[in-house]
Amino acid sequence: MSLLPLFPVTTVGSWPRPPELLRAQRLRQKGEMGEEEFNKLADDAVLKVLRLQDEAGVDMVTDGEQRRDNFYSFVATKMEGIKLMTLAEMLDLVEDKVSFERILRTLDVPSYSISNATCIGKVKRARPLAVQELKFVRQHTHKPVKVTLPGPYLMTRSMYLPSVSSKVYRTKEDLGEDVIVTLREEIYELMEQGADFIQFDEPVLTELVFTQGQTRTFMCAALAARKDPAEELEFAVSLINRVVDGFHRSRLGMHICRGNWSQDEATLLRGSYHPLLKYLERMKVQQLVLEYATERAGDILHFEGKELGLGVVNPRTENIESVEEIKQSIERALRIYPPDKVWLNPDCGFSSFSNRPVNSSDIAFRKLKNIVAAAHSLRT
Repeated sequence: MSLLPLFPVTTVGSWPRPPELLRAQRLRQKGEMGEEEFNKLADDAVLKVLRLQDEAGVDMVTDGEQRRDNFYSFVATKMEGIKLMTLAEMLDLVEDKVSFERILRTLDVPSYSISNATCIGKVKRARPLAVQELKFVRQHTHKPVKVTLPGPYLMTRSMYLPSVSSKVYRTKEDLGEDVIVTLREEIYELMEQGADFIQFDEPVLTELVFTQGQTRTFMCAALAARKDPAEELEFAVSLINRVVDGFHRSRLGMHICRGNWSQDEATLLRGSYHPLLKYLERMKVQQLVLEYATERAGDILHFEGKELGLGVVNPRTENIESVEEIKQSIERALRIYPPDKVWLNPDCGFSSFSNRPVNSSDIAFRKLKNIVAAAHSLRT
């Protein structure tokens, strides 16, 4: 990796997709558009995202997850044993239909707008999850590249729908064994192709502690957190540490937030990262990419031995945080972190779900530009 300046600026991953790409996604899912035609449109969209990041001045780029339907369900097109189901389809299969419908209403999630990768058979990679994405970006930038992947706990829990998955895997822990194999194969190839930063997304960890394990979010097809939250968190620690064991060539990080599907902050989770602290410190990743631009996140905490990917703008609001506001957020972090341990990013992606962007490309660009300006100001 090329030498990065103090306060490197990057994104959490996703960027709003253009209308023509959204249409192509729908056609591809219905089998009415081939991969070659889809990828031509996706290539153009990725190039635009790279140009915008370059114009904004970010130090490490992503491909904006333009080829993905959302930040984790895209694996359904890359893995055997996985079927992409809309939440409406899942409703026919979950045991507690009344609770599931209530959750969808509460979370402001139309059942047709989001799809979930669900385990229906023995899972393994049919092809790489993100290696081709990395190769394409590498051809079109000289900047360091971040690649995002769903984390092993998110994958295991979201894919395990008991009424279907238990026919193949007795428990979600059994499924987790094959998820570990899948992600280790992927990490090896990404590192071979020169990924500078591999980020695992694990947003459901907060749900375990902010709801005492009772409320089950739409991100979890399994609705399967039936154990004590501490047991689930120990499972999450074990999964990620087994996935990353022995890998050192790329920076490894984990992104944790409180949900990123709606602009209505009242529908999103609230609470400090403090209940997760002792678990996150044990995870063998270098950086924690955390949401801090919303008051729902509480005070900035110190995580021993970790870099902080500091969220300094809220991707869900139309308000453009000023350079001064962003600097103040950075200065708060510097009270407990040395400058060389602080990275800068938005709280979350700008379009975790392709059909449900939380902001426009223009606002995302303007927010990024102000992060870069704040970083430059503090470097001098």
